[in-house]
Amino acid sequence: MARYLIPLAVFIVLVVLLGVGLMLDPRLVPSPLIDKRVPEFALPRVTQPTETLTSADLRGRVSLFNVWASWCVACREEHPVLIGLSHSRQVPIYGLNYKDQRVDAVHWLDSFGNPYVASAHDLNGKVGIDFGVYGVPETFVVDQQGVIRYKHIGPISEETVKDVILPLVKKLKEQRT
Repeated sequence: MARYLIPLAVFIVLVVLLGVGLMLDPRLVPSPLIDKRVPEFALPRVTQPTETLTSADLRGRVSLFNVWASWCVACREEHPVLIGLSHSRQVPIYGLNYKDQRVDAVHWLDSFGNPYVASAHDLNGKVGIDFGVYGVPETFVVDQQGVIRYKHIGPISEETVKDVILPLVKKLKEQRT
């Protein structure tokens, strides 16, 4: 009898764990990079491939670092929010074009607008991996010292900007030393 009950008990435990895991929101997974410096990188810019965007460009002022791609459906949903935030001039936005063809990325920015101060072209995705990206879009709030203070997984909304990102940006700007 025990030889049937033990596998049945193991099976029930696995089903319960799977059920709990499926109910978790992946956007709530904490990033191991919170409170750490942005990973070092130097990549060509999407619109000016002879120029470079580096991790040093993310130091000196509070900024957003948005990971995007022209093939990303959720990025299209998020893009008008980024355009509006860019026009408000409350925080500079830098981009990381992730695993995308440059011509497609340029066409995307020409068609939908360019909210980025600069956007790096990460064709092979190595820098995205260094940032712990496992899907696009993802957005990071980076403080003046180049330290990641917040990570948002998925498209940001007007509510997220108003309720989370801009209050954090304001707080970080006030902490300027």
